[in-house]
Amino acid sequence: MKKGEIYTGIVEKVDFPNKGILHIEDEKVVVKNVLPGQTVEVVVTKQKTGKCEARLLNVVSRAACETPERACVHAADCGGCSYQTLPYEEQLKLKEEQVKGLLDEVIRGEYQYDGIKASPLTSSYRNKMEFSFGDEVKDGPLALGMHKRGSFYDIVTVDQCLLVHEDCCRILRATLDYFKEKNVSFLKKTSHRGYLRHLLVRRGMRTGEILADLVTTTQTADSWAGKETEEELLEGWKQILLALPLSGSFAGILHTKNDSLADAVLNDGTDVLYGQDYFYEELLGLKFKITPFSFFQTNSLGAEVLYDTVRQYIGDTSGQKVFDLYSGTGTIAQILAPVAEHVTGVEIVEEAVEAARENAALNGLSNCDFIAGDVLKVLDMLEEQPDLIVLDPPRDGIHPKALPKIIRYGVDRMVYVSCKPTSLARDLIVLQAGGYRVERMALVDMFPFTGHVETVVLLSKGEVDSKKIRVEFSLEDMDMSEFQDGATYTQIKDYVLEHSGLKVSNLYISQIKRKCGIEVGKNYNLPKSEDSRQPMCPPEKEKAIREAFKYFGMI
Repeated sequence: MKKGEIYTGIVEKVDFPNKGILHIEDEKVVVKNVLPGQTVEVVVTKQKTGKCEARLLNVVSRAACETPERACVHAADCGGCSYQTLPYEEQLKLKEEQVKGLLDEVIRGEYQYDGIKASPLTSSYRNKMEFSFGDEVKDGPLALGMHKRGSFYDIVTVDQCLLVHEDCCRILRATLDYFKEKNVSFLKKTSHRGYLRHLLVRRGMRTGEILADLVTTTQTADSWAGKETEEELLEGWKQILLALPLSGSFAGILHTKNDSLADAVLNDGTDVLYGQDYFYEELLGLKFKITPFSFFQTNSLGAEVLYDTVRQYIGDTSGQKVFDLYSGTGTIAQILAPVAEHVTGVEIVEEAVEAARENAALNGLSNCDFIAGDVLKVLDMLEEQPDLIVLDPPRDGIHPKALPKIIRYGVDRMVYVSCKPTSLARDLIVLQAGGYRVERMALVDMFPFTGHVETVVLLSKGEVDSKKIRVEFSLEDMDMSEFQDGATYTQIKDYVLEHSGLKVSNLYISQIKRKCGIEVGKNYNLPKSEDSRQPMCPPEKEKAIREAFKYFGMI
């Protein structure tokens, strides 16, 4: 096989989360955005010994289980959904095969598998959407929606998206039509000139309360054709929204300023144009106050299934002290608090901690404490001894230096909630070496029509082989190659992209490592000659990389 050549083959399977596997001319080929059983035409983009990577060009013939038509009119262009042609039962089977197959390779012994639990809603289930302004083609008319599949620049207007409530689609369409009529410019990524950036819409599934937040730059000069002031322009947009025939009602209409270079919804200051800067959602009988930028599960009804599963796995907590590590806005902590003696939540995002404290007060819970800080460091300061631990880490899983500290508590039960099975698999190896065994496992589908799924695992204390722990588990002897110097370059890149929207290179990461005194491989990313010039990491990216270093405990 040759790079740039076009080949045809049949997809044998799809590994989590989106890696289709084919064999062509006795070589393994990996291609994204395909389904098992499809005959596909691909072009080779990378070639390695015994393995190639390819890009999908065309689906020659569909798999037998696929539906004849896509459910969503945007599916061919939008990058949001990958399972549009699969009936929902087939989606669940595929996710179950992928995740159970992955985890069964590392789980020791037998365990109770409770299957995959479906989302109560398969359409209109998302309670939050971040839409981007741009153009569908270069220099084309204004668009508002999602990035086109495989494109950093092109935007697809998704005003008929099936994953969100109709109210959100109406708000999107009205917003686009208004600013298109006013001939308002959007921020161009190359020149960094323009006004419109994002539209953030959040809607309570239980309450029907809506927040709409327009995110713009502060570049008001020459950003629209008319003579309106920015205040007049925003007033007009507000009135358009308030006149919409919606099934829900606006809790607030907001304007957020963001001059960051990152292509992400960031907040440099928010003004309330109407109502308030928060809304309420209800979950398992509890009430939660949600701001535009606070974390909350995007599928409210699915979250009830997830957290109810967690509650079942935890069992009786009466009179017990619970650690909720990576607690976010404290949802799990507050579900457990009414029957526990005390719950301590630990979360690195300060805004989430503030929201957790406020929500606990709102629900009349006085036996919850929330601490802002990195789990790795906070565990050294906690004097309380927990009876059980709940783990709900971010996508990268638990830092390997935090795992020994968690295991040393010696609690009888732990519940691990994971949104990324590959991270869970890695952490289970260490937890099992530390004397825990997997007792029960369930999958919860929170994201219909996408390749993502949540996993809940109950771990219980088994017999500890002290020799095994000393050899396989101590930090001195553990294989830390995946976490050299705290994290891999890929993990640092992913963290920076997720939290700041910036893309950073290995070169920039190694430059900042040297600045921070972190060891870098010999001659790694050094110039090939003394007079050669290398691009230096911009200050904004350096700041984001340093934040990643802090998160991974590297500085």
